[in-house]
Amino acid sequence: MRIGLFGFGKTGRHVARSILASEENSLEWVVRKSDHVARGPLSRALERDDSGLERIFSSSSMPIEVLFDNFPVDAIIDFSSPQGVHYYGDAAAARGVRIVTAISNYSCDEQEKLRKLSTETAVLWSPNITVGVNLLILAANLLQLIAPHADVEIVEEHFRAKKGVSSTAKIIAKSLGVGECEVKSLRAGGIVGTHEVVFGFASQTVRLRHESVSAEAFGEGALFAAQQMASLPHGFYTMEDLLIPAFIENARKLQPRVLAVNS
Repeated sequence: MRIGLFGFGKTGRHVARSILASEENSLEWVVRKSDHVARGPLSRALERDDSGLERIFSSSSMPIEVLFDNFPVDAIIDFSSPQGVHYYGDAAAARGVRIVTAISNYSCDEQEKLRKLSTETAVLWSPNITVGVNLLILAANLLQLIAPHADVEIVEEHFRAKKGVSSTAKIIAKSLGVGECEVKSLRAGGIVGTHEVVFGFASQTVRLRHESVSAEAFGEGALFAAQQMASLPHGFYTMEDLLIPAFIENARKLQPRVLAVNS
């Protein structure tokens, strides 16, 4: 799959490394906001020595239609900014390019823009695109359905400089009917990101915990999403839309195994 990447900051660089390490996908280009020349080993790895083509562009100087027409891609992954969709959205949808975006703070207008684009192409939006976190959310919601009277607490941990409750914790809280102000936050050192849901019963406690040990988890999740969307029709998707069918299918496969163990 040919992939274009928007955003070349700290997380974007980790995503770029994940795509470069994938044998099934190729990173065709990166678009960054700055017009300054990108430097470092990762930037050099993006250069095509065989053709001499530059693959790192600036959104301020590269017309998006020219980029898509001269360097076609099957999907784009966006880790840039909320305004990025206004730069690439219409051109991508018109060409049927699938859109995977992990931007957390879209305005209502920008969310509506994504939904409008999804009438022409497949669009996936997930503020936390790691597979593990989204599996945690599914498992937590399933457990709450099974045991609706259990106490529920949500704890999120991040690096010292992060401000406010994490977007992922807000999503977890909303899905479980927990108030945002009830989320417990811890800030220390260089913690990448940890989210835990605690279910308290009268005689036992169940803890569901996800820990990101590297920002490359975002790249792995974005690649998973892009690959899963390859066979999907136009529409607006979340990570849950991709994971729930697989969750159900594999739960059915699990039943005979569990019965065999218990017999």
